[in-house]
Amino acid sequence: MRLNQFTFDVCSIIQPANQIKMPSNGDIQYTFRNFKNNQIISDINYFPEANECHCHIYSYPYTLTYYHNITNNFPGGLFKYVRQVSLYDEYPFEHDFFLRITQSFPCMEN
Repeated sequence: MRLNQFTFDVCSIIQPANQIKMPSNGDIQYTFRNFKNNQIISDINYFPEANECHCHIYSYPYTLTYYHNITNNFPGGLFKYVRQVSLYDEYPFEHDFFLRITQSFPCMEN
């Protein structure tokens, strides 16, 4: 028996951020190179004021109903099952960011 598809959403917060070397998005993609039936999205953000690193890795298409801690570096995409989102960043969100959010989450309720 073989697993043909694996759906996941992993978010790690590392604090203090200066204690560990974070992998690049390329490193993360290489780690999942054998996941032939999945597209893997990764997003790494460093927040100097909080001295935190956030690493978010998930399978795409994204089938969960929530997407938490969206940052200004949000990679985009279509998330048709997501009903609930939350935002997190140390820098203000601009108007264009919210336009991307409304396009990416057409079924968002709150």
